[in-house]
Amino acid sequence: MDYVTLNNGIKMPMVGFGVFEISKEETARCVYDALEVGYRLIDTAQAYYNEEEVGIGIQQAMREFGIKREDIFLTTKVWVTEFGYEKTRASVEESLKKLKTDYLDLVLIHQCLSDYYGAYHALEDLYDEGKIRAIGISNFSAERMADIATFKRIVPTVNQVETHMFWQQYYLHEWMEKYHIQHEAWGPLAQHRLKEIIANPIVKEIAENHGKTPAQIALRQQVQRGIVVIPKSTHKERMKQNLDIFDFELTEDEMARLKLLDENKSMWAEYDDPMIVQYAMAED
Repeated sequence: MDYVTLNNGIKMPMVGFGVFEISKEETARCVYDALEVGYRLIDTAQAYYNEEEVGIGIQQAMREFGIKREDIFLTTKVWVTEFGYEKTRASVEESLKKLKTDYLDLVLIHQCLSDYYGAYHALEDLYDEGKIRAIGISNFSAERMADIATFKRIVPTVNQVETHMFWQQYYLHEWMEKYHIQHEAWGPLAQHRLKEIIANPIVKEIAENHGKTPAQIALRQQVQRGIVVIPKSTHKERMKQNLDIFDFELTEDEMARLKLLDENKSMWAEYDDPMIVQYAMAED
């Protein structure tokens, strides 16, 4: 496993396991399997409604495999309905209980909506108190990211945003580098468009050149750009494959060819699309 050092000095794995849209019934088993095969970054969120099951899976793996809590990088995210200083503090305390831990490695502001300034201030104080090892943001545009990085006391360590073969986020990535904010990709395998990645002749050719799968090429491209990825799978063998991307390197020509697949648009909604507000409220 390769690691990146965040702007506050702590190390974060380059590949993690995401649990978005994994059912409550499967989450504990999937987290357990992920830790067994070698994942050390687990990413969840209040809005996924499976924090408690994530905590169960982590505890089981720690007991059975001798994994130490300090070797696991655990991330959650505060949802918009819990924004505001006091509500955010209370929600993080609740997340700690559900996840069965006395600290979190990373907590993100999930959306750039509502009183995210008050929420971020709460995270700053929880960071000072040692309950959070790093704080960050998710789904923030370059302009909103620059705003919070400039006018808040602590610069975010991470901005987790939609990033994949069809939206490679070069513009936003450039601004993250300027502020020393780590780029983390959600949906790194393009979710429902994974079949298009698998069938793409460019990706297939490059995969054959390296004896890898197209999905592994998609993940390797992002990691090679310095982006942390959190692929999801409920299948143990695919979990292993998604982790097995550190024994080869794409050439400059291969990286350039993969860059041509960038459509430069979201599969969901642009960050300045008002529909994001409607989506966020529907999730409540």
